[in-house]
Amino acid sequence: MKEDHVFEDHAKFVKDLVEAGGLAGVGSHGQLQGLGYHWEIWSMQSGGTSNHNMLKVATILGATGIGLNGDIGSLEMGKLADLIVLDKNPLEDIRNTNSILFVMKNGRLYEGNTLNEVYPLKKDAGKFWWKQPEPGNIPGIR
Repeated sequence: MKEDHVFEDHAKFVKDLVEAGGLAGVGSHGQLQGLGYHWEIWSMQSGGTSNHNMLKVATILGATGIGLNGDIGSLEMGKLADLIVLDKNPLEDIRNTNSILFVMKNGRLYEGNTLNEVYPLKKDAGKFWWKQPEPGNIPGIR
């Protein structure tokens, strides 16, 4: 039933809150290796928040909300700055947040799709413990 699904109301509340100068942030539970964060951004934006404001919710407003805006949340001298470089513009379509071309963490640049390091060293990411070629341990599947 519609009244059991409150996300539409939540998304509209976020829009009104941010437009009134309030703070909101994005959270997820780590589903599917980071996709949950994108899903949260897209879902919260569905209430009418502008793409620009939604990106602020995902960065500086969220950092301010937890009291860390002096260290993270925007690109400024003296702040920590892990970055993502996108292939497509999320201001044009918020679903472009997942078009990750590169990730920079601790001064190292990685390919978004493979996590191979490309700077300062060129290094293959190798096999990750969470990756498997096919589903396993599923009842009824051999």
